[in-house]
Amino acid sequence: MASDLEQLCSHINEKIGNIKRTLSLRNCGQEPTLKTILNKIGDEIIVVNELLNKLELEIQYQEQTNSSLKGKGLQSSRSISFSMLELFESLEEDYKDVEHLKENIPPHLPQVTVTQNFVNGSDLDPEEPVKVEEPAPTKKPPKEQRSIKEMPFITSDEFNGIPAYMKSRLTYCHINDVIKEINKAVVSKYKILHQPKKSMSSVARNLYHRFIDEETKETKGHYFVVEADIKEFTTLKVDKRFHGILNILRHCRRLSEVRGKGLTRYVIT
Repeated sequence: MASDLEQLCSHINEKIGNIKRTLSLRNCGQEPTLKTILNKIGDEIIVVNELLNKLELEIQYQEQTNSSLKGKGLQSSRSISFSMLELFESLEEDYKDVEHLKENIPPHLPQVTVTQNFVNGSDLDPEEPVKVEEPAPTKKPPKEQRSIKEMPFITSDEFNGIPAYMKSRLTYCHINDVIKEINKAVVSKYKILHQPKKSMSSVARNLYHRFIDEETKETKGHYFVVEADIKEFTTLKVDKRFHGILNILRHCRRLSEVRGKGLTRYVIT
């Protein structure tokens, strides 16, 4: 009997406590400062409830998937096949890269030539006397030719570092093809400048005088060309695309510009 009364008293006290908490929460809800906080809490509770529902659905899906894999014994084979698929895709990408490089070898790269200069011992007749050739008289060594500075080609790393707005639709080969033609103009020009005047033709002599007139203090000791040289010695079109490539070459520090006397001189750096 005493235990029943104690349980009844504790139950009544618990209900009284719940009523007090409800009344205090009701009073808090009527205060404007706490009302906004309670509304936010309510919104967050709704969001958390939605997330819990999604989590529950995901757990159910994973449980169903695991049970089906266990039933068929495919869990281990699935991980192995996934790894094999990744390996196959990686090898396939590497193969495509190699084929692309093979089909797009830049034309300016030097060609590899193999020369074999040897005599097999079996080709010699042992009974035939060996003729000893007398050494040819030594000739005077030719005069050393002056080396002409040429512009180095753009590397793939430099090409990747060029801003996209500069490159537009230009490719790595387009830029290096223009470098090859500019070098052709530089070599042709300075071969004339290094040529003895007595051996010059009238055309070469006229070009020689033009080259001298175009030099300035800033270009002294440097190799440069102008647009007239590009038109004279190459098949390049001096158009908007050509000047865009010149901007790229300036960006990559392959050349600089020296202006004066109404001309723009492209100096090889």
